[in-house]
Amino acid sequence: MSPIPPPAYVPPDFSIPALADAPPARTVPAERDGVLPEGFFATTNLPTYVKGDDGRWTMPREPRMDGVLVRDPDGVWWVREGRRVRKGDLIVVGTHEDGREGVLVHASGFSGGPDAHGEFHFMSSQVSREKPIDYRMIARMLVDEKRRGGYVLWVTGPALVHSRARDNMVWFIRNGFVQALLAGNAVAVHDIEAAVVGTTLGMTSEGDPTAGGHAAHMRAINAVRRAGSIRAAVEQGIIGEGIMHACVVEEIPYVLGGSIRDDGPLPDVLTDNVAAQEAMRVHAVKATMAVMIATALHSIAVGNMLPSYYEDPQRGMVELPTICVDASEFLVSKLKDRGTHQAVGVVTNAQDFMSILRAAVEREVSGEVDA
Repeated sequence: MSPIPPPAYVPPDFSIPALADAPPARTVPAERDGVLPEGFFATTNLPTYVKGDDGRWTMPREPRMDGVLVRDPDGVWWVREGRRVRKGDLIVVGTHEDGREGVLVHASGFSGGPDAHGEFHFMSSQVSREKPIDYRMIARMLVDEKRRGGYVLWVTGPALVHSRARDNMVWFIRNGFVQALLAGNAVAVHDIEAAVVGTTLGMTSEGDPTAGGHAAHMRAINAVRRAGSIRAAVEQGIIGEGIMHACVVEEIPYVLGGSIRDDGPLPDVLTDNVAAQEAMRVHAVKATMAVMIATALHSIAVGNMLPSYYEDPQRGMVELPTICVDASEFLVSKLKDRGTHQAVGVVTNAQDFMSILRAAVEREVSGEVDA
């Protein structure tokens, strides 16, 4: 099966008078650390160009929504969160996105018809549980990313563990389809509970309660805290299988961002939300594809960090495939409403999605063709 053709991006025509005659972007120095000048330009996740004093339009580095445009001393443009701005940084000011103030948000670059979008575009229409899921397409995308050395983020919630999709997640990690795992304390806790105690949420794999099961996850947390870290618990043989074990053994980086309701938490969990954002951002800027499963908080958080595109050395500008899986239309609709325009909603449960997707990937790898 040939790779999915990349979406064709059509850049702006900067020779038209409105853009050729536009002034350079105006900058104002930040007065204090973390304080932006009045009228600062707020970024989106869409392709954006900034006009410099030399008259050239260039794209800022590390694009994302809800940031600001900063020019460094070498004249390079960056997107930065407001909290990362330092006193004296040159911040772009302006409110128009059509280029008249030296900033152009190019929302139509991938809208040149069916051939411009490629097959992925046709998955991204309405979000509905009645919409068929093209597992073969998603499988081809994952296989293509692995073959070209892409960077696939997986953003997961605890339902992936509880729903018995855990073994399938391990398979994806061990077979090279996961480059980073972004999750919360609960994913790791209940995965480790399954490895150490043999239950998740105190229940057996058949869903039956166990005596003292309410404390099972606490015993798992305590075992890891005694070891000192998840990696140490793996190396000491305390954790012998599961998602976190696979990440450690396969050297797959993971970021566990904490929340106010966490038990424990595990020693690897980042309880400072800003620190967790910074750690996730390290992986978001590398992403060439994202798969988000059964987590509202982390899906929206990571979605806010992702641009709608990335620059590929061979293929040029490419839309960033973002798959959001949940049992409810609400989450996948919310993600798109919050600005992650490229997100494709898959309305199904985690267990079915992971099981069917794994089978589809295995067929794709083996060269089998569905009847």
